[in-house]
Amino acid sequence: MSSILNISGLTTLWEKTKGTSDIRIAILDGSIDIEHPCFQGAQIKHAPTIAKDNLTNDMPSQHGTHVASIIFGQHHSAIQGIAPLCQGLIIPIYPSNNDDKRICSQLDLARAINQAIAHGAHIINISGGELGVYGSADPILAKAIQQCVDSDILVVAAAGNNGCRCLHVPASISSVLAVGAMNAEGNPVSFSNWGDAYHHNGILALGIDIPGAEAKGDIVHASGTSFAAPIVSGVAALLLSLQIKSGMEPSPHAIRKILLETVAPCNQTEENCQHHLSGKLDIQSALTKLATLHDGLAGLSLNKPINTFYPASEGGGAGITNLLVLPTHPNQHILQPTFNHLMRSSIVTDINAIPTDIAEAHNSGIQPAEFADMPSESESNINSVQPSAVVASDCGCNKTKASPTIAYVLGQIGVDFGTEAKRDAFIQLSGVNIYNSIELLEYLKSDPASAANIIWTLSLDATVVYAIQPYGPFATHTYDRLKEFLEAQADEDVERVSIPGLISGSTRLINGQEVPVLYPDLRGMYSWSTQDLITASIGEAPTEKAAALLHTQKIDGINNFLERIYYEVRNLGTSPQERAINFAATNAFQVSAVFENAIKTNMKLEDISVERSPICRPGSDCWDVKLSFFNPAKRLEQARHVYRFTVDVSEVIPVSVGKIRNWDIY
Repeated sequence: MSSILNISGLTTLWEKTKGTSDIRIAILDGSIDIEHPCFQGAQIKHAPTIAKDNLTNDMPSQHGTHVASIIFGQHHSAIQGIAPLCQGLIIPIYPSNNDDKRICSQLDLARAINQAIAHGAHIINISGGELGVYGSADPILAKAIQQCVDSDILVVAAAGNNGCRCLHVPASISSVLAVGAMNAEGNPVSFSNWGDAYHHNGILALGIDIPGAEAKGDIVHASGTSFAAPIVSGVAALLLSLQIKSGMEPSPHAIRKILLETVAPCNQTEENCQHHLSGKLDIQSALTKLATLHDGLAGLSLNKPINTFYPASEGGGAGITNLLVLPTHPNQHILQPTFNHLMRSSIVTDINAIPTDIAEAHNSGIQPAEFADMPSESESNINSVQPSAVVASDCGCNKTKASPTIAYVLGQIGVDFGTEAKRDAFIQLSGVNIYNSIELLEYLKSDPASAANIIWTLSLDATVVYAIQPYGPFATHTYDRLKEFLEAQADEDVERVSIPGLISGSTRLINGQEVPVLYPDLRGMYSWSTQDLITASIGEAPTEKAAALLHTQKIDGINNFLERIYYEVRNLGTSPQERAINFAATNAFQVSAVFENAIKTNMKLEDISVERSPICRPGSDCWDVKLSFFNPAKRLEQARHVYRFTVDVSEVIPVSVGKIRNWDIY
């Protein structure tokens, strides 16, 4: 009998629900064999990313298929998934780097999380992580996780298979639900990681001999925290489904709280209690707690089935699982998947496809849609645990055209050449020092066409996040604008640029990093220095003493706001919230009016946040950028004051909607 069926309390939970299509679980992993019999009838969509999503029978595809089947395996098949009636969203996250190793940077993981948020995920399953002593995340990844908290989305991540007191990112982040592995007797297995952070946000679930689908095959049994994580994700999805059945709004973080509060704790007489994390998954106790907290669940008797489903089919088969050792990338955070297969998916978006003339405009050497095949790596059996890292090769089949994603990004312009051969050819033809921006720009003035032989990049400080590919009838003008930006940066007249556009495909930089390609919209490409932006919005300093003091205070306030946008709130500019706040940073005229009012009452900026706006037009996507102010001298006596202005991000170029609203909060 499947070990899944032996999980205590699961069959009782199945008697109440096997999920609902109103709950969506995103799996950030790799490509899956959607044609496997266990997925027939499952509601699974695919979200395109810079990672390949073509099915192979290599380790990444095997791992993704296995993880997906643990949740979405239909009960008329040999694999009975935890939540077969929930929706699935498969988001591949593992592109190749310059030495053809399968890796995912924390930056790319943040991109995938943003995609999951944008596509309405309630739960995000990440069966992977980067091993770190302190478990600290890249700030952009931390912000993506925080956005999940703000949007009430639960992130579930594997604790790792290193068998040590050590942490994996993102499982180590406090708001993530980390999952370790235990055996059928409820004892932690030797390979499952532990640590202080996991004691507060970690939970143990079955992670030994878990049956699942094999890509282009039958059934395989595998062990590892990778396979414990989807069990917890599936159980959380079923509890959310029960909330919906009771007529309530689903709350993933409320379910997270219930799961952590109802764990079966370690018996203090047992050895190695630290290996138990916060405790063991207890489905029955979680059900009882949920029914106690919500009167609407009173009718869901713990012994009364709500819906019936297909009878279980008998499955079997066992397989050998392996651990792949992946070298750590020396120059960036690397997410090492705690598993050995991956999955695939595609989802329809509302964004119009990139114009067909883009393909004809690709004369710069960037080929943004394709990825190199990846060879297999050597394997070694370690504790029958799935690998800490994966490689994958691509069969090149089942390609689907990905719809582009809207972006509105702030950053700095740079250049790259993709390969050493292209770089050296450019140097030989031009005779310039390509690392000297002024010298490079002088050459481009004499040979404008060479601008198309450069990969133009957009960076967040020192990190390249996009390659910029001008296209269409105004591509020449876009190249001119990019050259202007680079020259102004070299002269230190510009600190930031804004680039709106559509993202589709990817390209490889000379350091091996794979980045998405951004097709810019010339209408919204601007550059500025903070000081010039402030001066343009509030004018030159007056000579009258009182007015000059107010002017100085406004400068300080707006500068504080912009600096916080640039460094504290910096982001990839893809989610609606990110595009709204980035646009707000360029709309200094509106912000200056806010600070002028706040300064008159001695208020200082406290918090910047984004919420969905109740004010919107039909067919638009509107968000409120909310600025909260407080009086430092009267923090306890004087109410905080809030200013909100609405940004419509439904099109590539955002636009402000309506007037600034403001009120006190007591």
